[in-house]
Amino acid sequence: MSAARAVVTGLGVTAPNGLGTEAYWAATRDGRGGIGRITRFDPARYPATLAGEVPGFDVRAHLPSRLIPQTDHMTRLALTAADWALADARVDTAALPEFGMGVVTAGSAGGFEFGHRELEKLWSKGPEHVSAYQSFAWFYAVNTGQISIRNGMRGPTGVLVADQAGGLDALAQARRQVRHGIGLMVTGGVDSALCPWGWVAQLASGRLSTSTAPDAAFLPFDARAHGYVAGEGGAILIVEDADAARARGARAYGEISGYAATFDPRPGSGRAPGLERAIRLALNDAAMAPSDVDVVFADAAGEPEPDRVEADAIAAVFGPGGVPVTAPKTMTGRLYAGGAALDVATALLAMRDGVIPPTVNVRAPAHGDLLDLVRDAARPAAVRTALVLARGAGGFNSALVLRGTASTERTTVR
Repeated sequence: MSAARAVVTGLGVTAPNGLGTEAYWAATRDGRGGIGRITRFDPARYPATLAGEVPGFDVRAHLPSRLIPQTDHMTRLALTAADWALADARVDTAALPEFGMGVVTAGSAGGFEFGHRELEKLWSKGPEHVSAYQSFAWFYAVNTGQISIRNGMRGPTGVLVADQAGGLDALAQARRQVRHGIGLMVTGGVDSALCPWGWVAQLASGRLSTSTAPDAAFLPFDARAHGYVAGEGGAILIVEDADAARARGARAYGEISGYAATFDPRPGSGRAPGLERAIRLALNDAAMAPSDVDVVFADAAGEPEPDRVEADAIAAVFGPGGVPVTAPKTMTGRLYAGGAALDVATALLAMRDGVIPPTVNVRAPAHGDLLDLVRDAARPAAVRTALVLARGAGGFNSALVLRGTASTERTTVR
């Protein structure tokens, strides 16, 4: 495996507070959220009624009509984001070797809408025809398969499943493939489970906020934290070999410089959580010291104990208040497999424009002695290096280090 540098050359965003990269970024810089009462179905019968829904998405305006019957909402969002990312990178896939392009994405909560629809069809034929496996087996291949087929990509493909952490794992796998000689990878994650079946599954975790006030529902690192708001959407990114990107005249948002993943020990074992170790390993992989990092994009669970664990890990590595910390997902909700990929896109945009987006609605910081939390308003800053953290239910921890490049400042398509 070579030491080829992997850079991000294209972004495509579908998020609850903005459809399209620049619409999302403008709202995020300004602290405008997209969390509200669910409209996809009537949530009145459920204890949690708020979510982050992608606004104004008309699939007929973005995808061919032949694809609509074959896909669900999540896949349509992912295909659209992939189209936007390729256009942003100015990639002509027809001009590239088909085995030199691949797709690796993250999956987690998605597939419920498709499964709900298909199981209803099967149930109408009789209970003996129903198989949940039929629905979820489809899910694991759909994003990568549809994106690769649509764009003539026959290189490495795959789906990584690690809840929110999967978005960083997918980007790391894309970097690995670039180092193996694949010229271009489509990666990231988009998720959606905002249907009755998906909502019941999410409620079963007991972690969703039951607040009915959008500005008081998702409050990570706040003394009032009581759960998170689920959302949909995410980001698709184009990752290329830096030399190949430069040769075709592409301009990069930034480089994937370091990555690490760890797993938390069994509860009750007395061993320390794995997040701090993931941070240190990722910095080591990037050959960087903590002092090199200009901002941390936090996982921000929105629950007291996981928030404390994350605050302790950040403070242990950087020192109390040693680095600005932000959680723009307070404006979108936690997007499962799409959340970390969206944080990576946000960090790259922060590098481009020299501004750290805010963590909104946190009025009573619970870890003020540990975290320099960017709250209320964006903070101007020279962002050359960013650390993105993500954790998944069951003990997954991932950390990704992004470094700016000489061509970080650029004009995007969307």
